[in-house]
Amino acid sequence: MTVDGSVVGKSERVHGGAWLEVEMPQPPAPVQVVAEPVEGMEIVHDDDDVVVIAKPVGVAAHPSPGWTGPTVIGGLAAAGYRISTSGAAERQGIVHRLDVGTSGLMVVAKSEYAYTSLKRQFKERTVDKRYHTLVQGHPDPTSGTIDAPIGRHPQHDYKWAVTADGKPSVTHYDLIEAFRAASLLDVKLETGRTHQIRVHMAAHRHPCVGDLTYGADPTLAKRLRLTRQWLHAVRLGFEHPGDGQWVEFESDYPADLQKALDQVREETYG
Repeated sequence: MTVDGSVVGKSERVHGGAWLEVEMPQPPAPVQVVAEPVEGMEIVHDDDDVVVIAKPVGVAAHPSPGWTGPTVIGGLAAAGYRISTSGAAERQGIVHRLDVGTSGLMVVAKSEYAYTSLKRQFKERTVDKRYHTLVQGHPDPTSGTIDAPIGRHPQHDYKWAVTADGKPSVTHYDLIEAFRAASLLDVKLETGRTHQIRVHMAAHRHPCVGDLTYGADPTLAKRLRLTRQWLHAVRLGFEHPGDGQWVEFESDYPADLQKALDQVREETYG
């Protein structure tokens, strides 16, 4: 950018009548959807409007700059599924996401009407999203609500944090089972911020077991042979776009989480 033909500092004051020239950078190349089979991705439900999948760990919801691994969209394309064309090209049909390191249920829209209906339901917070997470220690109270805004971490671009200027974020949790050094929680999300459960539990001083990004104990993670956070989307309920009926789907824990849970239970009860 130049002012009257000269390069100036970013704090330069601009006056009426000055000649401004701006050279825009080339837009980034569009991210392409690669049809690639996803090992371990389970089709839980499929009809004309939606497909519900159980996403394995290590899989992104859709392509993004810098991500070269498998995606839900690519896996569905490889399996021959037709999905909604609504949304950005690389995110067509995606109405919500799970972290790469989080496994569990996702719904993908196949029809344009389903996309509109599901996006509205997520926006109005009528979708029932339930997760189970194993956290360090014992939350007090054992059931409660964490209402704290979440925004970008002030020091680390790849992390999120509870910040004063963050977006409103509400997490409800209930104790399922307490162990010697950990607690299994049922979590209901009222909002859907990136890393919400991980950030809220860490801020509550009970990080998800195995979540080294947000302060989990690496010794415990190593002992349980966990290479990711113990967090799984176990249940998903919504109003079906086709007939308006309420539907619910469930997903069992994957092998790595089940083994870690069994070990924690064995160490507690013998």
